[in-house]
Amino acid sequence: MSRKKKKIGPLKDITIESYAAEGKSVARLEDGKVLFVDNAIPGDIVDVGITKDKKSWMQGRVLRLVQPSPQRIDAFCQHFGVCGGCKWQMLPYTQQLIYKQQQVADQLARIGHVELPEMLPIIGSPHERYYRNKLEFTFSTNRYLTFEEIQQREEKIEQQPALGFHAPGLFDKVVEIQTCYLQNEPTNALLTALREYTEARNLPYYDYKLQYGWLRNVVIRVTTTGEVLVNLVMHHEDKENREGVLEHILANVPGITSLNYTLNPKMNDTIYDLEVVCYHGKSYIEEKLENFRFKISPKSFFQTNTYQAETLYRVTREFAGLTGTEILYDLYCGTGSIGIFCSGGAKSVIGIEVVADAVKDAYENAALNGLDNCKFFAGDVEKVCNDAFFALHGRPDVIITDPPRAGMTEKLIQQLLKMRAPKVVYVSCNPATQARDLQLLDEAYRITRLQPVDMFPHTHHIENVALLELR
Repeated sequence: MSRKKKKIGPLKDITIESYAAEGKSVARLEDGKVLFVDNAIPGDIVDVGITKDKKSWMQGRVLRLVQPSPQRIDAFCQHFGVCGGCKWQMLPYTQQLIYKQQQVADQLARIGHVELPEMLPIIGSPHERYYRNKLEFTFSTNRYLTFEEIQQREEKIEQQPALGFHAPGLFDKVVEIQTCYLQNEPTNALLTALREYTEARNLPYYDYKLQYGWLRNVVIRVTTTGEVLVNLVMHHEDKENREGVLEHILANVPGITSLNYTLNPKMNDTIYDLEVVCYHGKSYIEEKLENFRFKISPKSFFQTNTYQAETLYRVTREFAGLTGTEILYDLYCGTGSIGIFCSGGAKSVIGIEVVADAVKDAYENAALNGLDNCKFFAGDVEKVCNDAFFALHGRPDVIITDPPRAGMTEKLIQQLLKMRAPKVVYVSCNPATQARDLQLLDEAYRITRLQPVDMFPHTHHIENVALLELR
């Protein structure tokens, strides 16, 4: 017979020692076990409820803050600790940057096991609030209730609608957001207008568990040039109510330059394969990075922090060291923003991207900037880059690669080792997978420069740019 594992009660007066990856804090117990804790910072003394108990480590959550760390400050957002977005608001931004730099250094050393140059000091974001250019809010029939709310009610609580962010780890519950500090206005004004109008008319929000309802999401994009794009996503067509909501937005939320809607009858929220209908204004907005202009449509990918995107791209361009004679390959090029940003120093730019719609946007962006030295191709890099392709377009002198969080595929890494470009600039949003890839590239390349760039204040996320040069 298998014995049931004994449940461990709360651990009292635990001193938090340091930070680990993914924003978790760390304490070491007397028996040698490592304890990972959410929502605590080094120096805190806390009581911890255990959620996982493994042989060499535990995981838990803070039950009570016994004594706050000297570093701890008051969070500025009323939703802090509930919505799950800005988990580091209780930490001064200067201290966040110290921990982020340490996170990059630790992961490159612990996972990469390669020779590293001295890392350049992290570049912080000039805007600690209102820095995002895109946010997505969800309509749900099921508002997330805090532990305190549940404790205060004796009777059963009926489901309540909510407009806000998905609660961490819960696909069907949404945290009602009154004010968000991540994006400039008219974001909060739009949320208020939508909430008041839809609740007054009992317009049905979507039930993600039972898969029925009408209003699903609203995506808001703002630019530094003052343009605003809104895309309202509904489950099915209801012409009268759809027009009522959209007209209410136009009448009560000034400054919207592109108002769109999408019908999504699917079981998931992705809209890449759905039609976006422009209801008012133009079907896109424009953003600027230095003197380059970029068209952003409702389905386009664009770096989420415009202010820091310029910084990130300048670092990338500097690392590339272009002199005007190089053939530059831009892998995972998306809508072409990095390649276009670097185009002035390159003889030619060859962008490769697996999403065909993004390649179409990349060509439009190149044309918008009057560039004739940029070409873009749809497909997997390891399939596109063969001898016939090199014969037609030339072998790369410099490669820029900016993969998703999962990093590069092993096939692509093998292809890079065959291509043997003199320089590779690796832009990463996940130092852990970047470290893994750098280890595989180590047989042909040495790392000569490292530059962390913070794109997302008050979160544990960090970008890192690495320059690799052929041995």
